[in-house]
Amino acid sequence: MNWENIAGQRNLKKLLKDSIAENRVSHAQLFVGKEGYGTLPMVLAYAKEVLSRENEHAASKVEHLNHLDLHFSFPVFTDNKNSLSKNKFEEFREMILNSPYSSYDDWTAFLESENKQLFISADEIDDQNQKFSLKSFEGGTKILIVWRADKMNIAASNKFLKFLEEPPAKTVILLTAESSNDILPTILSRTQIVEVPRISDEDIQEYLKNNFNVSDEKIKEMVHEAQGDLNDALKLLASGNKNEEFEKLFVQWVRDAFMVKKKPEFLKSIIFWAREIAGWNREKQKNFLNYCSEIFRLALLQNYQSEDLVYKKIDANGFNWKGFSKFISGANIESILEEINTADLHLTRNGNPKIVWTDLGIKLSRHIHKNS
Repeated sequence: MNWENIAGQRNLKKLLKDSIAENRVSHAQLFVGKEGYGTLPMVLAYAKEVLSRENEHAASKVEHLNHLDLHFSFPVFTDNKNSLSKNKFEEFREMILNSPYSSYDDWTAFLESENKQLFISADEIDDQNQKFSLKSFEGGTKILIVWRADKMNIAASNKFLKFLEEPPAKTVILLTAESSNDILPTILSRTQIVEVPRISDEDIQEYLKNNFNVSDEKIKEMVHEAQGDLNDALKLLASGNKNEEFEKLFVQWVRDAFMVKKKPEFLKSIIFWAREIAGWNREKQKNFLNYCSEIFRLALLQNYQSEDLVYKKIDANGFNWKGFSKFISGANIESILEEINTADLHLTRNGNPKIVWTDLGIKLSRHIHKNS
């Protein structure tokens, strides 16, 4: 990953490059921010710069993630009583080379392990300790990148703390995490924290324009939805007709929710609707929840006469967007979004998707008739 390939983040890139040029590289740094903001691309570019200054031939090896002095730790599931990153490195390498902005959910889906717990284990830390007790292959710096360090379990965190306190000579440890809340305070106190902010809308727009043949109108829509997350923007770009599927199912849900109050037989339709969605993989289900949240927010803006902020409307299949928007107000928007967030939480915790979606489908029929 080259600095110039990273979307936006000009100030942070300059700060990191200056720290290397001025020989101010901290031995342990924690990059905090969503994957879609560019935490891993930033770390990879940083590692490449450090190693390339010691050996000009290191750059291409880092770009292909096969430099012998660049090591990775990342969450994996237990397989045959073993939970070591190196057993899944080829899969991780494939995902990152294809999309360095990939998220933890993408990794879970890539491994087809949605019903398994992914974590960084104590055995993993022991394995890295063993690797770093050896001399570097090229005689220079050895770098450890811990992707999603917030997924360390307690045993791993305690062992990693000892590694941080007494690192081998010429070792640089680069951690990434979406949030620092799940990392031991003692680990935080021993790392230099680098905040990775969201990417500006202008920079995401420029990145999409330069790399993809997409209309300005479509780019504007994706930038609004992405909220500074390039990974989300790329998923929206790749979704193609998936949004049409989401739109169709959203319209069906809303219409059934309106009808079930007067005609209880529409409850059966909601149950079939829930079963269809429950058959998707978890990532797609969570994407649909995000889509629904956004549509409800846009409907609220439409109802409150803020039409200039409504960048997307549903007008397919005879759907009355303005008529629907009149039912979304301050009286029910909080309850609706809370139910969607609760459903997302249950899916994250491996709740039964049929129950989650049936419950959510029925609850909308209660909230949507509340008058402001």
